[in-house]
Amino acid sequence: MTASIMRKMDIPVPKVALSSATGEGRGGWRLSALLVLAVFLVGWPLLLPNPFFLTVGTLIALNAIGAASLHLIIRTGHISLAHAAFVGVGAYACVLSVMTLGLPYWVGLLMGAGASGSLALIIGPIVLRLTGKYFVLVTFLLGEIIRMVFVEWVPVTGGSNGIFGIPTAHPIVSTPHGQYYFVLAIAALCIGLCACILSSQIGRAMDAMREAEQVAECAGVPVIRLKVTIFVLACGLAGVQGGLLAHFLRYIDPTAFGWVESLNLVVMNVIGGMFHLAGPLIGTVFLVAFPEFLRGYVELQRVIFGISIIVVMAALPGGMVEIGARTRDIIAGARGRKR
Repeated sequence: MTASIMRKMDIPVPKVALSSATGEGRGGWRLSALLVLAVFLVGWPLLLPNPFFLTVGTLIALNAIGAASLHLIIRTGHISLAHAAFVGVGAYACVLSVMTLGLPYWVGLLMGAGASGSLALIIGPIVLRLTGKYFVLVTFLLGEIIRMVFVEWVPVTGGSNGIFGIPTAHPIVSTPHGQYYFVLAIAALCIGLCACILSSQIGRAMDAMREAEQVAECAGVPVIRLKVTIFVLACGLAGVQGGLLAHFLRYIDPTAFGWVESLNLVVMNVIGGMFHLAGPLIGTVFLVAFPEFLRGYVELQRVIFGISIIVVMAALPGGMVEIGARTRDIIAGARGRKR
């Protein structure tokens, strides 16, 4: 209102101050949204203490770690079909550290993250020089190779039978409520780390590298070094998901870490939105929760789910995160008309 009066009186409007105020407004809106989301995530299990809902909530939190970590790789301009394989590396490394070496669970979880990150550090400088369909194809083959190692290395991994009788992380978190809050806390830390990276100078360098890699390199961005760093970090977070998943399900086998699971993580990013961290989180809720609530329609479950995905992608080509942007634009337009 003040700005319009100043324009009518031919008084120059301070653009910097206005943009700063707008930024502060958006920052306040985001903070309020995060607080509401935090209250909801912590509070809903107390209102709906149903083991089924708690299990679905825990699976959503677990998959959110994998989807958010894959989002880091996508923001560098690559789509990996080996991400679930790195989840498997973390799961097996964590389980073997706890059950075979007798290490505490926290140490085993770090061992799982370290194993996945170390493998990414070895292969990253090689595969990250590829782009487009070549990178997708190579990561698909890499994921299948890792899965076959799980199948063939029977004395260590149990082969196709997998590993049974995995202990819970701790007696305190053996209940459905305890498991949910434990996984939620670690997921919040992992996603918060991803958010800090994407909102920093590193995140802006990643976006510049994705849009124009050669231009970014000419501007001083160490492209390969940055890609490898992000790849190692993302795979390390995938290893964290694997360690949590193994001790949550108390059983792992190679089929849980194939290319289909990697594709699901990609679809979570595509459905939710590939260029905003909220995208994979929204996509995770949709892709994990929706099929679970369709279990009562076994014959039509896949048909309904497939049609729903097609409708969402057709109506929202930029992902479900567009709903928030469009709503914000509508509200801003309504406020502008009132003024």
